[in-house]
Amino acid sequence: MTSVTQTPSCDLTDLQSGALLRVEALVFLLLPSVGPRRRDKRTADWSADSSLRLRLAGGASMAASERIQNDGDIVVEPNTTSSGSQATAPPQRVANGVPSRHSPSPTDDHNAKSKGGGRLSGLLKQSPLGQTLSRLQRRCDYTKISMPEERANRLPNEWWKTGVAFLYAVFNLIFTTVVITIVHERVPDKSVSPPLPDKFFDYVDRVPWAFTVTETNGLILVGFWLIQWLLLKHKAIIGRRCFFLIGTLYMYRCVTMYITTLPVPGKHMVCAPKLYNDSVGKIWRILRLLSGGGLSITSSHLMCGDFLYSGHTVMLSLAYLFIKEYSPRWMWWYHWFCWLLCASGIVCILVAHEHYSIDVLIAYFATTRIFWWYHTMANTHELRGAPNNYLSRTWWNPVFNFLEGNVQTTVPLVFLSPLALLSSCRQRYRMVEGSRDE
Repeated sequence: MTSVTQTPSCDLTDLQSGALLRVEALVFLLLPSVGPRRRDKRTADWSADSSLRLRLAGGASMAASERIQNDGDIVVEPNTTSSGSQATAPPQRVANGVPSRHSPSPTDDHNAKSKGGGRLSGLLKQSPLGQTLSRLQRRCDYTKISMPEERANRLPNEWWKTGVAFLYAVFNLIFTTVVITIVHERVPDKSVSPPLPDKFFDYVDRVPWAFTVTETNGLILVGFWLIQWLLLKHKAIIGRRCFFLIGTLYMYRCVTMYITTLPVPGKHMVCAPKLYNDSVGKIWRILRLLSGGGLSITSSHLMCGDFLYSGHTVMLSLAYLFIKEYSPRWMWWYHWFCWLLCASGIVCILVAHEHYSIDVLIAYFATTRIFWWYHTMANTHELRGAPNNYLSRTWWNPVFNFLEGNVQTTVPLVFLSPLALLSSCRQRYRMVEGSRDE
């Protein structure tokens, strides 16, 4: 026995063979009504051959059906005898209750099969049924395309990475206060180094209350963004993006403040006295600056030298960019309101003469470019492994791969209702209490 295996994509050979055998069976059944009841040797051979082919076709169809149900692939494994092996003689056909007088030999069986099957196959191909089957076979031919399996979770929270990004931002904010304290000791006196000329100051006089408007607008924007972030479903991913950008921008600010110390932009500014070698006094100034958030309205910022570049511009611009990026487009009125708060706050920095124009310009340029570069990499996954992606040459690209490595798609804008947020907080609180009791 030789096993012949055929695996078609959508092969109709078995269907054509089955139809051919059914036509042969129909002709055989009609023979008693149109001809004499006596059968010659050729008729008996043809009938036996048809019976054998019907049984083989039925077995092949059943095997194919079972293979389709089990594996999903069409695999037909009929057993055929080789030319050198001895085949088992088929059972004798009984015609109209009278046994046939002659048992067919294998050679006669093969000749009858080739002659009878060839004539009926040609008739079947010329008939409308054969033409329909051939057209159906051509339509069923297809190529199987293997699709990659989607990952179970394409947007993992990974809160521990968010915690790492938060620590990175906190470290750079604390480091900024340390650098401000160091730079304050190097700021030249106003009597020795007057303010540098600035074109904006030449045309716009100082307004004392303008800087209060700047810090008030900044607090409102940060509050809006904090509430919006809490209501987002994927707050872990978005949060670590925000913390990383804050930490990076303030680290850049430490570098620019330290390497270039500018004189005060206006003679109205009152700077705290220099401490020189008083390390304890400097530590207390650092703690006071941290406790007040570095804001003038809290009377915690009395040091000078942190001019290049503007930290207020960074926070105003970054809060607006995150608000607009992670809110629906139909909330255009919300976007315009936040933009007005941001723009008016930045203008009021210059109106109050608290920063030079170059301080504000560099802060805006650095904030917007880093934000757009980061989100271009995050939302365009084809760029991550592209050889010609020049954005991947930034120094923070390894940090980006660490934070965004498991984020496989663009973060959708999905908001949670306040009730759902409260229920999730209660559930987490109960889980923590249950673990403590155990």
